Amino acid sequence: MYKALIIGGSAGSFQVITRILSSLPANFPLPVLLSLHRLKHVRSGFVEALSIKSAIPVVEPFDKDQIKPGKAYLAPANYHMFIELGNKIALSTEPPVNHSRPSIDLSFVTAAQVYREKLIGIILSGANKDGAYGLKKVSDYGGVTIVQDPMECQVKTMTESALKITKVDHVMKTDQIIRFLQNIKQ
Repeated sequence: MYKALIIGGSAGSFQVITRILSSLPANFPLPVLLSLHRLKHVRSGFVEALSIKSAIPVVEPFDKDQIKPGKAYLAPANYHMFIELGNKIALSTEPPVNHSRPSIDLSFVTAAQVYREKLIGIILSGANKDGAYGLKKVSDYGGVTIVQDPMECQVKTMTESALKITKVDHVMKTDQIIRFLQNIKQ
């Protein structure tokens, strides 16, 4: 039924991402695409920190890497991560969007164009509106949209921005997001 899961987050989302990844079974049937704002000059440690708790492999992809189920792909620091037809990742150093590279919007828009109604998009805590437009595009293409409950977020700007422009399918606390994802069957 679903073909991919994409998650965007910024300030306050690291612990939530860690909890989500640690809750997914080793045989999780979807690729997990992670577009997270991070420090552009810190090249190591982030993947390792996520990998420690995750039952699925977490990698920073290279340009033109094939996307495979049961693997998490973290947009590399200071690169935009686009999703291309044929289940491929494209990396770019084009100018920042919403002051961010990687841009959550760009990752979400391209994933929505590729996976359409077979995409699940999740926006988590964050300090700017990056991701709001991208989640709207997931909705426009018929995908499932989830926003972390702003009342639970460390920083509400990103989730509230998404809720302003998109009638989302679900507003959920972290535990509800985890249960939703654990119930995905292929």
